[in-house]
Amino acid sequence: MNYGFIKTAASSLKLKVADVSFNTSIIKEAIDSALEKNVKLLVTPELSVTGYTCADLFFARTLLIESERAVAELADYIKGKDIVLLVGAPVPFFNKLYNCAVVIDKDGVKGIVPKKHLANYNEFYEKRWFASGFDFKEVQSISYAGFDTQIGDIVFDLGSGAILGVELCEDLWVPNPPSSFLALCGANIIANLSASDEYVSKAQYRRELVANQSARCVCAYVYSGASVFESTTDLVFSGATLVCENGTVLSEGERFKRENVLTVADVDVERLLSQRRSNMSFENSNDKIEYIKLNLENKNNDLENRFVDSMPFVPSDNEKRAQRCKEIFAIQASGLAKRIEHVGSNGVVVGISGGLDSTLALLVSVSAMKLLGKNNSDILGVTMPGFGTTDRTYQNAIDLMKSLGVTIKEISIKDACVLHMKDIEHDSLVKDITYENTQARERTQILFDLANKHGKLLVGTGDLSELAMGWCTYNGDHMSMYGVNASVPKTLVKYLVEYVANVSDKKTADILYDVLDTPVSPELLPPDENGNIAQKTEDNIGPYELHDFFLYNFVRFGFEKNKIKRLALKAFDGKYDERTISKWLAVFTKRFFISQFKRSCIPDSPKVGSVSLSPRGDWRMPSDASFNAFI
Repeated sequence: MNYGFIKTAASSLKLKVADVSFNTSIIKEAIDSALEKNVKLLVTPELSVTGYTCADLFFARTLLIESERAVAELADYIKGKDIVLLVGAPVPFFNKLYNCAVVIDKDGVKGIVPKKHLANYNEFYEKRWFASGFDFKEVQSISYAGFDTQIGDIVFDLGSGAILGVELCEDLWVPNPPSSFLALCGANIIANLSASDEYVSKAQYRRELVANQSARCVCAYVYSGASVFESTTDLVFSGATLVCENGTVLSEGERFKRENVLTVADVDVERLLSQRRSNMSFENSNDKIEYIKLNLENKNNDLENRFVDSMPFVPSDNEKRAQRCKEIFAIQASGLAKRIEHVGSNGVVVGISGGLDSTLALLVSVSAMKLLGKNNSDILGVTMPGFGTTDRTYQNAIDLMKSLGVTIKEISIKDACVLHMKDIEHDSLVKDITYENTQARERTQILFDLANKHGKLLVGTGDLSELAMGWCTYNGDHMSMYGVNASVPKTLVKYLVEYVANVSDKKTADILYDVLDTPVSPELLPPDENGNIAQKTEDNIGPYELHDFFLYNFVRFGFEKNKIKRLALKAFDGKYDERTISKWLAVFTKRFFISQFKRSCIPDSPKVGSVSLSPRGDWRMPSDASFNAFI
């Protein structure tokens, strides 16, 4: 299965201006290279058959005859081969000449798309030779290169949900690019056959233009630029090649190369379709444009030319990650400050365990106090040692609260839990779910009552990953008056804490770094014989980096299990084998479904990223849905 992936390639070619025979051989070389790489869509530059800079030679009948003959030869060359080829050629039609993209599959020429916006300023004089594609008010029949085909506004069905739209060079640079219209008509891959000359700073602008258009259209954009082998009479072309997907540059070729360049990337059409389904701006405009079905099998894809991020919630670049953390932290603090202000609270209550989540909640609370002009002493930090509390987490909790200057309260829950278990006739030596949840609910009861007593707001500490997995006690740590971490995944929590540590004084930073180094645990079971944490969350439910990966791909894009597994195998190659990934994916899926009842009644919390499980906004799911079809 291809799971919605299609391998695309943008090419820049070592051509000779007006030497159609030579250029045809060069295009064949590019086809061979593309087939070796299992490319299914190959895009060549503008007027690739003749060269863009032929100038008044476009008036010559010989060039037009040779060009049409070359297209026929290329169609014959890929006959029966599983690839779609786009070449640029001058196409005469009713006494006019059009700068066109010719679309060819294994069955021949399937359609021709003329350039609409002709560059006719500064160094460009295209209107001297070509007519505009706006001449075609509707699709026309044409006989070209030995094929009866169509010319005009056309999109091409590549199969598996992939719909191809085509524009040429200047079409992209205008205020209303044809690709925007094509996207509304269903195209999710845009090919641009281009000849964009080079000058200082243009490359960056062009890169941003292509990436931004792919984001605006929620599409993949394959951009193929004319090479340095165009005429250098007045201009130099660089052979810019780009493949972008929804704002991200998947692959970019080196410019100014003196050889053929093939820039390959695996485009995820299924991902694009998922994003479009959640964007109601995309109208069903299929009746406005001609659709042509292409013959493409696209059976398998090795994902060799696609990077799959193992940490989709966490930018790998240090600078970008710091900026992301700064923005998320500001959202959390601003949301909490607004809620404190709205309810007229004189501060907040936070349960501090010495773990990552409660540490982040405390840091956010400190920032919110600053926004409101309040003192840190208005934060009541409560540590509640229980049967599983270790010296390390206890001391970190106390030291951090002291360092931040918050009001500290310590209440042991041991006696209350023993009494409660006695009341419900539960043997305290039986360390089961009742034993664990008794502690979680006792802590929550204390925190709520203290919030009432002191007129403060109880801040929740649970994160997005815990909500996804149901790794929280219903009406225990699951409940609060306002949750600040509820849309922050576990893999990102530690980077947020690290971000604050990096800008804190040494004393506070040292405490935070030790918190970061502490194993993730609810500490509801007694420590080991050495006093260390015995109950480690990831030993029970699996690695959070895997679960966050599963969460991102399932909730954000709705991918099915086999595709998620395939992506995970690519992302975690060498770290987790297929058996391990399959095991934890099944655990994630089952827990995600059976835990919806907890998410259906979670407290208010600010959304900070593209994935959120708020039942009031981003994720609405029945609490009793079956997981059988998904596992």
